[in-house]
Amino acid sequence: MPRYALKIEYHGCQFVGWQRQADQPSVQQSIEDALAKLEPREHRIAAAGRTDAGVHARGQIAHCDLEKNWESFRLCEALNFHLKPLPIAIIDCVEVQEDWHARFSAIERRYFFRLLCRRPPATHDHGLVWQVGHELALEPMQEAATFLLGKHDFTTFRSSICQANSPVKTLDALDIELVQGWSGPEFRFYVRARSFLHNQVRSFVGTLERVGAGAWRPKDVKSALGSKDRASCGPVCPPQGLYLDSVGYPNDPFETVLT
Repeated sequence: MPRYALKIEYHGCQFVGWQRQADQPSVQQSIEDALAKLEPREHRIAAAGRTDAGVHARGQIAHCDLEKNWESFRLCEALNFHLKPLPIAIIDCVEVQEDWHARFSAIERRYFFRLLCRRPPATHDHGLVWQVGHELALEPMQEAATFLLGKHDFTTFRSSICQANSPVKTLDALDIELVQGWSGPEFRFYVRARSFLHNQVRSFVGTLERVGAGAWRPKDVKSALGSKDRASCGPVCPPQGLYLDSVGYPNDPFETVLT
């Protein structure tokens, strides 16, 4: 059976997350249902990351096994037709080796987070940003972020229901920039690691927002990390500003097409 890698974009607000759940709308279930329209049988797909309810994706990667040899363009077109009117798009697909795995072959995941600062409710960006009604200072947040880089025990920034075997992870990048978005001043957080703990990025952003607001000092983030205590974490921010941006592989299947 040929295996195909899918690059997927979705608006997460109407889903319970990526992973299928009984009698609740998920991104995984929606794509599996679309696949069943092409090849009538039960389908199971695997993804690089299991995004939570309300989290979006610009470059989620999944793989599926099909009986028919599909031309990539036609497979994208067929899936997108059957996904209508859901806010999910297959933006690329390519045939991969049968032992290639969207999750286990990945060597890094990149997320970004959008934080909008303005008092009036967001209209065009509603559901796509976390909005706060006060100003934030960029430099203290950037200073605090440096304490999180590298290999650490991230128990403080780990959800109590996280199923990872170990809280030790290596954070490769946490960059913050201030841009003028079309809804107002917007802080963007770019985060990169091989893998993440449950709610780790949202815990980072919620804590750093407290630094930007002046409620925490940058060194308080270092102390919170060192405490290895979930109670020391700042607030976990809401999911709607978070995006799975892209996934890295040793040989990117979307750049190295099999022949």
